[in-house]
Amino acid sequence: MNSTARISRWTYYGLVLPLALIFCGWQGWAWWNWAIAPTAREDALRNAPADILQITVPKGTSIPQLGSDLKAVGLIRSDVAWKLWASWLKLRKEGGFQPGVYRLSPQDSLVAIADKIWRGESVRLSFTVTPGQSYRQMAIEFAAAGYFSEQDFLNAVRQIPRDKYPWLPANLPHLEGFLFPDTYEIKSDRLTPKQAIDMMLDRFQKVALPQYQQLQGKNKPSLLDWVTLASLVQKETAVEEERLTLAGVFAGRLREGLKLESDPTVEYILGIQQAPEKSLTAEQIQVDSPYNTYLKPGLPPAPIASPGLASLQAALSPPLTPYRFFVTRPDGTHLFTKTQQENEIAKQALQKQQNN
Repeated sequence: MNSTARISRWTYYGLVLPLALIFCGWQGWAWWNWAIAPTAREDALRNAPADILQITVPKGTSIPQLGSDLKAVGLIRSDVAWKLWASWLKLRKEGGFQPGVYRLSPQDSLVAIADKIWRGESVRLSFTVTPGQSYRQMAIEFAAAGYFSEQDFLNAVRQIPRDKYPWLPANLPHLEGFLFPDTYEIKSDRLTPKQAIDMMLDRFQKVALPQYQQLQGKNKPSLLDWVTLASLVQKETAVEEERLTLAGVFAGRLREGLKLESDPTVEYILGIQQAPEKSLTAEQIQVDSPYNTYLKPGLPPAPIASPGLASLQAALSPPLTPYRFFVTRPDGTHLFTKTQQENEIAKQALQKQQNN
């Protein structure tokens, strides 16, 4: 081998190749810093308010598709980097990217975003129905949360799915009372009125219905009467200790043929919420409706709200009580009395206290 060839080889191995490796290493570091690692500016912004983006990862989404989706909304810079990092994750860890709804920040690195989706750290969307809510109030809250319109829900509650829930009473005008109050987790970022209703009916079927089915005896009320009475108890008081007594008062009045004269039934008709310091007017009490228990004997034709479990239990076996009347105090508790005369005296005493 001549000296010129030896010098060329030395030049290649001793100078050109190291320089090429250094250049490639620098390019690789620059690409990593741009595509995967957070920049210095991002580090500085970590303590600043961030725009959180919500992204849904459907079941069966491929790695390339997920990378394209993340890049499209600005969460990552390079879908090529995403594919490389995903391949590295598959070599290092068991499992895979999990479907779900994720809230992610553009300030997070590709590595952080990938790890979060790999671990399945999805958000759990939910809605809550509180005891005593009517389906109209639910419709307002669903619409405010952006799930669907009020009218869509109002239309849906008038569809009685007796094919799926054959235990629902016949001739129901709507599903009021059977939409069980609870907190419900949503498995996706979308919710339809039917899905929400089915979730609430499923919970009623699981939690409330077995208690009714276990009750024996000739005095067992119909399912509709049970839930209707429970809805009155629910609306009359928020005080747990009073529920049984209130149920006993209503049951006693029903047995004796006395009108229930329950303010919440009038509020339900008028769509209002009575203030503690302001009673219903004489004109309001005379509103013509089958739900008006000041005018109509017996229970209303259907529930007026969604009763909670405590009210349902109280209405299932109301205790015998000598009380037939009650007056509501300003703090929401009640003063129970046995006779009409005692009730009038109690009203006057409370009115006097309020005036003083």
